[in-house]
Amino acid sequence: MSFRREKNIPTGGPDGGDGGRGGSVIMRVDASINTLLSFRYHRKFFAENGSPGGKNKKTGKSADDLIISVPPGTTVREADSGDFIVDLVEPGQEIVLAEGGQGGLGNSRFANSIRQTPRFATAGKTGRELTVILELKLIADVALIGFPNAGKSTLLSVISAAKPKIADYPFTTTEPILGVVKKDDYSFVVADIPGLIEGAAEGAGMGHDFLRHIERARIFLHLVDASGQEGRDPYSDFEIINQELQQYKDELTTRPQWVLLNKTDITPADELRELREMIERDGFKVYEISAVTGSGIGQLIADLAAKVASLPPPFSEEDQGQRRVYCYEPETKFTIVRQGGLLSVKGSWIRELIQSTNFDDYESRRHFQKQTEAAGLEEALISAGMSPGDTVLLDGVEFEFED
Repeated sequence: MSFRREKNIPTGGPDGGDGGRGGSVIMRVDASINTLLSFRYHRKFFAENGSPGGKNKKTGKSADDLIISVPPGTTVREADSGDFIVDLVEPGQEIVLAEGGQGGLGNSRFANSIRQTPRFATAGKTGRELTVILELKLIADVALIGFPNAGKSTLLSVISAAKPKIADYPFTTTEPILGVVKKDDYSFVVADIPGLIEGAAEGAGMGHDFLRHIERARIFLHLVDASGQEGRDPYSDFEIINQELQQYKDELTTRPQWVLLNKTDITPADELRELREMIERDGFKVYEISAVTGSGIGQLIADLAAKVASLPPPFSEEDQGQRRVYCYEPETKFTIVRQGGLLSVKGSWIRELIQSTNFDDYESRRHFQKQTEAAGLEEALISAGMSPGDTVLLDGVEFEFED
């Protein structure tokens, strides 16, 4: 609140300016980031307040928006309710998570011919606050699945430039690793997923740390240690993995899946033939490979590149229809519909305006008229077919429309 006080200007009047808008917190996809690790150390984010208005009707500076960068494949949920908010998958895609509040109005806004010295101003509106849960589901064209030590990391190191950790003990890979595979002019992304064990759908072993990352893959490459050198039955391993997929999310069992019988260089021919026949009877396409010697790898890459190019990228059921840019749009002030042969104006804005107006008071009616004109209500009614003399319903109250 401020009044102009200058020499030789005895009636300077109110000159308090408006406050600036508060900054919004925006989450944006950055393709150069591939983990959520930074959020382990930085958990609270605040956009700045707008600056106060000043004398001489100076508007305060609006605060800059705060941009939070996340990797592609980040899903956002509200922490309190668990409600799904957005699935951020495309580079540059963004959502305004916490919108900044509007700045307050200075006292110069309230001066008129009747109220020439308003001694009040409005406070700025409080911005939004919320707590969210972020989860990363890798975006890869191909997911390598299978028991620990089935040879997934070795295969990825052979078909791409990725350098996963390779060792002769379970759970060598403890986090997903991505590799880019090139075939002629086409390239696709393959993810080496931490090994799965029985009970993973209930959280055993890597549990959900493994399973959530395969949800976006177009096709699964299921590696089976055909040699059985770990002391396990290869076909039993194959069945267990598929049972875990079904228990975690039934939709995953409909995803294309090719079975790779690995370590064929140390597997007896008769055992290899019997295993292949059993899996093919289950309806799966089978390849015999050796990630160590490179046997069968060339044909696998050629077939895989052709298959991946023809498949759409799948998303989980809850994410369907969410691949767009999210932002808060200005609320529509009113809607016009036909009701009992009359045009009816509905919405929270018109309802609050009606309830705030004293139609027995001239100034109040003038304010009402100015608000409806500023909102474009008159033009909207004319466009909807309203003529002078017609009756219109404003939040259920009958008014006569005059030009």
